[in-house]
Formats: sequence, structure tokens, C-alpha cells
Amino acid sequence: MSQESRRTSQTGVVLRLGSTQTLAWASSYYLPALLAAPLAAELGLAVTQVFGAFTLALVISALVGPAAGRAIDRHGGRAVLRVTNLLFAAGLAALGLAQAGWQVWAAWCVIGVAMGSGLYDAAFATLVRLYPVSARNAITGITLIAGFASTVGWPLTQWGLDTFGWRGTCLGWAALHLVLGLPLHGGLPRGRVEEAPPVRAESAPTAPADSGAPAQAPAGNGVAIVLAAVFAIAWFTSTAMAAHLPLLLQAQGLSASTALGVAMLVGPAQVAGRLLEFGFLRRAHPLLSSRFATAGHPIGVALLALGGPLGAWLFAVMHGMGNGILTIAKGTLPLVVFGAAGYGERQGWLMAPARVSQAFAPLLFGLAMAHWGGHALWLTAGLGLLALALLQGLALHMARRGAAVAPTTPRPDAPA
Repeated sequence: MSQESRRTSQTGVVLRLGSTQTLAWASSYYLPALLAAPLAAELGLAVTQVFGAFTLALVISALVGPAAGRAIDRHGGRAVLRVTNLLFAAGLAALGLAQAGWQVWAAWCVIGVAMGSGLYDAAFATLVRLYPVSARNAITGITLIAGFASTVGWPLTQWGLDTFGWRGTCLGWAALHLVLGLPLHGGLPRGRVEEAPPVRAESAPTAPADSGAPAQAPAGNGVAIVLAAVFAIAWFTSTAMAAHLPLLLQAQGLSASTALGVAMLVGPAQVAGRLLEFGFLRRAHPLLSSRFATAGHPIGVALLALGGPLGAWLFAVMHGMGNGILTIAKGTLPLVVFGAAGYGERQGWLMAPARVSQAFAPLLFGLAMAHWGGHALWLTAGLGLLALALLQGLALHMARRGAAVAPTTPRPDAPA
């Protein structure tokens, strides 16, 4: 395949996966915020029960992730992602037809399996298998498109609730997975589009790149633990802010309307961060952009503490931009550190702690707010500084090994 046709093919794949990721996130992660109250009211449940079922779905997604990644390593993402469309459709249909609490929990269990095998990590693994050399730009492209999942998903869900009720909304999302998601995933390439880069002898994995077997990366298990901890911290903070930010800002002294306006700025700031990664930071090693992004939340907290109302807006920008870049870094940093071999399964293991921390973040941070009020932000700021220290230690470790300046994937501006 010529270089031009390869780029055209990759653009099409990015558009397909960006669209299906928008659908997957909108119909799962962003669904309970609007659906939980009417569902609970009709079935006579507490809203906390609905969110408890959603938490269980996130835990299940963490357990499913490594197996889903291993399947993508071996068979490619086309088949796995098409199965997730069927799982999403089945789970959402079951939710829309639920008549009792246990059926709600069962439906979210099915959706949890779909989330574990059909959200970002699966899409990233699909791209790495198709484009082991040039996956970084493609990963960024997907996150730029799917970054609008809440912007698209919440209005569509609200329109569905107003027009068809919560049951019709669930069935409508299920239908979209069948009539839109399934064909889009069916159009993905069946096999690898570009050849994997040659591997230096001193860093060769113990299994062929296309075997699907886990590779022993030269960085070692200690590096994997560091990355898993950093991602767990990042996703704890991101989810805690998503769940509590308006009330947290009110606890800092902002009015309800101002707090809502500041909170709404986080989404555009995330997209701005991803554009920054796609433009300027794509020429940098992902470890550098990861440190920059991890510093965003602690810096934002300091600005909020020092700057009053203006500091609140700066906090939203810094937190949002950092979170947007970290969404990309969780896909690109493991690729550069460990290489493409066994990427999907490794990514599943690396992100499992992050998904568990994400599941319990609203509850745990809510307890912190109950005890400390607005000062609970210093908890997430401290965790951010810990993550930054871990990444700095990793950078020094890799510099000693000579790996940080010699990534396994070429610069994005190099010929593919």
C-alpha cells in the first residue's frame, strides 16, 4: 500500500472509530446522569441503587479489559468491536425493558462487559494492531472526535427522555449500536495495514508482534506498576471532578450559576488539550506531555486557592487541558515504553486499576467533601503531585536506560 493510500485508509479508520467511540461513551458512561432519576422513580428504586449498578458495570469493565485486549492482539479489533455493539445493544435493550431492580443490575452487568471491551482501550489496541508505527496520531484523532461524546450524548438522551421516555431512550441507543455502530466496525480493515517496526535485539519481546502473547517489555514490571498507578490517580481525579465539580466550586464560595459555568468549561478545555497534543506536543516524547498534563490539576488547584473567582476559571482550563492530554497519553505512553507487541492485553492490565478507582471515585471523593468541604481539592492536588513525581522518576529511569530518547515508534512527522 502506498504512503498516500495508507494515510487515506487511516483517516477513514479514525473517522469510523471516532464515531463509534462517541456512540459507545454517550450510551454508557454518560447515560446515568440523565437516566437514573426517571428510571428510579418509575421502578420505585433509590437513585443510589441505579448508580450502584453503574459502579458495578465499571468494576466489571476493569475485569474484562485484559481479556478483551488479548483478543484484539490475536484477532484484531474488527471482530471484537462488532461483538461489543451486540453487547451494548443487548444490555441497553434489557435496561429499557427492566421491571425490577435486579433486572437493572443485570442489564448494567452486560453493559459493563461491553464497556470493558468497547471503549477507548479497545479502540487504541485496534489502532496499534493496524498501525504499529503511526498509531499515535490516530489515537489522538479518535479522542478529538469522541471528546464530544457528552456534548452529543446528553442532548440526545434528554431529547429521547422528553419524547419517548427513559425506556424508549434506552431502546433507541440500543438500535443505534445495531444500525450505526455494527456497520461502521464492519468496515474496519481485517488485517494489519502497516508492518511492525523492527525491534532491537536488546529489547526484543519474547513473542512475535502478531502472536497476541504478552511480551516481556524491557522496561519491566516496575514501570508497568508506575504507569498503572499514574493512570489510576488520573482517572480518580477526572471522575471525582465530573461528579462533584459544581458543588465543589460552590463550597469554594462561587454562586451556583458561576460554578455551573466554570464546570461547563472543562469539556472545551479537554478538547483544547487534545488539539495541543495533536499540534505542538506530538513532536515531544509522550512522557514529557504526560508530565505536563499531570501537573495541570495541582496547578489549577493552586490558582483557585490564590485567584478567587478568576482562579476558578483558570482551574477549569488547567484541569480540563491536563485531563484531555492524559486521555491520549494512556494510549501513547505504554506504546512508546513497551512497544506494539502484546499492546492490547497489557493495556487492559494497566488500565484495570484506573477503572476500579474511577468506579469508586464519586463515593470516596463525596466522603472527602463531607468531611473537608471545598478543601477536599487538596486531596486530588496531592495525588496529582504524587503522579507527577512517579512520572519524573520514570523519566530518570528511562534516561539511564537510554530509552526515553529512543522511542519504539518514530516521530509523527517522520515518513510512515
